[in-house]
Amino acid sequence: MPTIEKALKEAWEYGKDKGVEPIDLRLLVMKDEGYFEQIDLLMNKEKEMRHYDLFREQYHRLIDEDMPVEYIIHEADFLGMKLYVDENVLIPRGETEEMVAMLSEKISGFYDPRMYLVCGDVGTGSGCIPLALKQYFPNWLLVASDISPEALAVAKKNFHAQNINVQTLEGDALKPYIENKINLDIIISNPPYIRDENDAQNSVRKYEPASALWLDKKQSVYESILRDYKKVKRGDILIVFEISPDLKDWLVELIKKYMDNPEYHFEKDLNGFDRFLFIYEE
Repeated sequence: MPTIEKALKEAWEYGKDKGVEPIDLRLLVMKDEGYFEQIDLLMNKEKEMRHYDLFREQYHRLIDEDMPVEYIIHEADFLGMKLYVDENVLIPRGETEEMVAMLSEKISGFYDPRMYLVCGDVGTGSGCIPLALKQYFPNWLLVASDISPEALAVAKKNFHAQNINVQTLEGDALKPYIENKINLDIIISNPPYIRDENDAQNSVRKYEPASALWLDKKQSVYESILRDYKKVKRGDILIVFEISPDLKDWLVELIKKYMDNPEYHFEKDLNGFDRFLFIYEE
């Protein structure tokens, strides 16, 4: 068997002209060989690779089939947590990390965060949002919903692995909250918001769940939430969305159509794009 260093070089030579990222190759080795940090690879690069055949099979899937590394190793990082992912859920993105961090910074402008608040994550996918919020606010009651039972199974797997109690509901938008008579202080959601499939990478189009990607304005989660929020609001309500910048005008129209006296503002992500929408109504 080759050393770790030689195996990585082999994979890099095979894939460099096809756009492979060195970090993805290192992530494969780390998972296969049981290392937790990249420095471990450097310290052990002269060691014989124990799972070379597995690594070869994986890097060919990564390079030839354009499969995201997270789906190959069934693992994604989110705010310091390692979460299980498969093709039933979106791979958590940095923008969603930003949304959670921004909510944690801004929450005191709406509520005393030490209060017993009820927060619903609509379209939870891997469960990354409630998992992160529970770390910030352990006294909150977190509820996670998704229209996909397969996605909910992934979320439950992650809740169990992190030993965090999160209630789960199956259903579209706010329907399961209404049916179960669950009232909310906060609604947070990263709905499908890509309008043009050509705006997504090939690996995204091939592997990530379509129901979590593509926006149909005639049946959008955004509109469903804004139409039905009064049926679940416990008192004051804070709604936080991850958005695409090109949806701003349309979202303002929906706010004015369905809400009585809201305060709302858009927040930029680290790349300077309007990526988050905060709506508050007493």
